[in-house]
Amino acid sequence: MNETTAIRSLAALAQEIRLRVFRALVVAGQEGLTPSVLCEQLGIAPNTLSFHLKELAHADLVSQERQGRNLVYRASFQSMNALLAYLTENCCQGTSACLTDPATSCNC
Repeated sequence: MNETTAIRSLAALAQEIRLRVFRALVVAGQEGLTPSVLCEQLGIAPNTLSFHLKELAHADLVSQERQGRNLVYRASFQSMNALLAYLTENCCQGTSACLTDPATSCNC
């Protein structure tokens, strides 16, 4: 991942609704969610959700797949992991003082 891609990803997530949508898709895992389920779960109007899903897709943080008459959205775990790796690649100047679990904070 390069700096431009990281900035695009972080900018997409730096908005309350998009962050909520992305987190809901992360929780859903590989099954993903349809827009109607996302609207219901998050209390978001369909046109608002559509706009925010487009922004997340532009940042390569979500993907969509047609299943019959439905669209299914999924979090892009590859992009998410690349962003986390980019943000932490030089944690503690590369020493073993950092914890390797990205769910925990740096132990500097």
